[in-house]
Amino acid sequence: MDKFRMIFQFFQSNQESFMNGICGIMALASTQMYSAFDFNCPCLPQYNLAYGLGILLVPPFILFLLGFVLNNNISMLAEEWRRPRGRRGKDAAVLRYMCCSMAQRAMIAPVVWLSVTLLDGKCITCAFCTSVPLESLGNASHPLLSQGEVQRVLARIPCKEIYTGQQLIASEVAVRYLRCISQALGWCFVLLMTTLAFLVRSLRPCFSQAAFLKSRYWSHYIDIERKLFDETCAEHARSFAKVCIQQFFEGMSTDLEAARCHLPRKAPADAGEAAEKLLGITDQGTMNMALKSWHRCKPPLHLHPPAQPTGNGWAGEGQPATHPSAPRKETAAYYSWV
Repeated sequence: MDKFRMIFQFFQSNQESFMNGICGIMALASTQMYSAFDFNCPCLPQYNLAYGLGILLVPPFILFLLGFVLNNNISMLAEEWRRPRGRRGKDAAVLRYMCCSMAQRAMIAPVVWLSVTLLDGKCITCAFCTSVPLESLGNASHPLLSQGEVQRVLARIPCKEIYTGQQLIASEVAVRYLRCISQALGWCFVLLMTTLAFLVRSLRPCFSQAAFLKSRYWSHYIDIERKLFDETCAEHARSFAKVCIQQFFEGMSTDLEAARCHLPRKAPADAGEAAEKLLGITDQGTMNMALKSWHRCKPPLHLHPPAQPTGNGWAGEGQPATHPSAPRKETAAYYSWV
């Protein structure tokens, strides 16, 4: 258990690196999912477009939502957005920074899926096989086929085993044509995403460095404050449970002694330490009130300087204020032996 606790604490302390690793794993998983996916085009005019575009666009949307779900900061962002103002205002720039950071990580896996799918070309071939230009690639003036029959024949281009329109257009020609367009779109998409990522990661701090640093600082502060609050609550709950259990067994021991069942009774050594960690909150109603107060009215981000201690104690505590004495003037006389 100690090893798992150490691993969990390591992930908490290195959350940014951990989330980058999760995004990388999701990107690799998306490529493995596409490789293992059995792509079967229906080869029907009314279903090819929906099937091809569905395989192209639906999995990236699911991966994008999973990127947000696996990010621990999504609940923190929602909590910060929905909380009452109280004595602490809300900074829209910090919320935008947090949302943009999560969106950038969540977009990695969908971008990989779209890139791999476009470069492979199966989805585009299935979706747009009925739009192949017969005038330039095949025989557009076939006398025995109507327009509907031509569409049904072209819809079977991805299914080589049932394609019977070689006299209309060769299936290899149509597949090569559509795959070439798909790969061109794929490389353009990769270039666009790479350029956009470069601009976002490199040039954004150059235009508003002060605002960028402020947003990043307070986003880190919100994250650390929530972690420390959770740790403090867990420590308080542990101490509360310890004192409650100790009081229960002390009561049982008192009842047994009253019934003349004399049992050895030994006071726990850490009872006083656990009681001190309760910080004066010793009942359920007070704890609920404290948690509600934390949600509704968080303390302002203004730290008061502590009072300066003196030699006998704290200044201003039951003693009159003392004024600093005026500086002494020292006079030096120089004598000459000449």
